[in-house]
Amino acid sequence: MVDTGANADRARNTFDPSRTRPCMINETVEEIQGMHSHSSSSIAIKATQALAELLGREYASVDEFELDLQRNAGALRRANPSHASLHNAVWAVERSVLDAADTVEEAKTVTREIIDRVVDDIETGKRRAAANAAETFEDGETFMTHDFSSTALAAVEAAAMDGNYLDAFVMEARPRYIGRGTARMLAAIDRVEPHLMVDNAMGHFLSECDRVVIGMDCIVDDTLYNRVGTLPLAATAQELGVPVVVVGSGAKVIEEGFVFENQHRSASEVMLEPVEGITIENPAYDATPVELIDQLITDTGIHEF
Repeated sequence: MVDTGANADRARNTFDPSRTRPCMINETVEEIQGMHSHSSSSIAIKATQALAELLGREYASVDEFELDLQRNAGALRRANPSHASLHNAVWAVERSVLDAADTVEEAKTVTREIIDRVVDDIETGKRRAAANAAETFEDGETFMTHDFSSTALAAVEAAAMDGNYLDAFVMEARPRYIGRGTARMLAAIDRVEPHLMVDNAMGHFLSECDRVVIGMDCIVDDTLYNRVGTLPLAATAQELGVPVVVVGSGAKVIEEGFVFENQHRSASEVMLEPVEGITIENPAYDATPVELIDQLITDTGIHEF
């Protein structure tokens, strides 16, 4: 008798790996590798939603679907090993789907539900963190910021909409000049007056600031990993008595299961023409001890260090 039920669909004991196809989400992987000026939350959402591509494929068994999910989830994590939020989001989908269904259709349904839930959790965490941070701004405040943080920008916009007039000193974030995009977005917000400055001028202007407000890539083992330049900014701010505030989803605070890997960008970003005898160093992130941070504002509230 031929078993046409769930047991046959799963076929755990007779699974043939040769039937699987090396069908990867290559375009999304390449796109994520090139998303150098986007927030880590945006990259995590992009990666998570990419897994929905698997729902349109045909699979002979649940094992085949799960293997394809694991293969593509691993490729997405490797696409940007410095982003903890991407790692956690993709891993949440993978962990929740494996061994959760007896048929391919059930597995696809679970995958769709988990993808939607994970994306919603990321977006909700960002909104709540921004709302909590917005309440801390005061009318007439001057702050300094670095890099591009969609959560920090949302907080500034919400604070301005509440009637607060703000001045913002924005570091360029060389060599990709990511701060220029931040300055443009701040300029589009009523009641916010941005000042774009070269990175090395931050010590000169910090004395005019009430505090530093930045986003984060992640916090792992009491270390803040963020765009390179964050460490000297935080250290200088502490020396000058200027509080440093970090804003972001609590999902970026990692207790275990993630090892940060820095990225070293192309030398051409620093010097277009190669020069013999010169080694170009271009790390994407630096490590800042949390001892240099005064406050961490997440979706769960304000945390003092």
